[in-house]
Amino acid sequence: MKLVLAIVNDNDSGAVAAELTKNGFYATKLATTGGFLKAGNTTFICGVEDERLEEVLDVIRSQSKRRTQMVPTTTFYDAGLYAAYPVEVTVGGATIFVLDVQQFEKV
Repeated sequence: MKLVLAIVNDNDSGAVAAELTKNGFYATKLATTGGFLKAGNTTFICGVEDERLEEVLDVIRSQSKRRTQMVPTTTFYDAGLYAAYPVEVTVGGATIFVLDVQQFEKV
């Protein structure tokens, strides 16, 4: 058995949750924040049998899209002056951790 931790952009979390459910996977959904943008994410925790691991990974990959986004940055100058200008960054996708489960109990 494996434990899958998938950190997904909030914009993709609804589609990931719907597709996991449609394919018969149970997942716990947590609201999380992180990354250098301090943006909202959703972390899915899902226990799966070894033989279904690739299936759950394919579901997450198919629903987690990378895209570019403009974010403001600020540059400070000597006399307390600053200028703000947008920078394009890549956001989205998913960060997935797969862990071995030594024991599983449902009480």
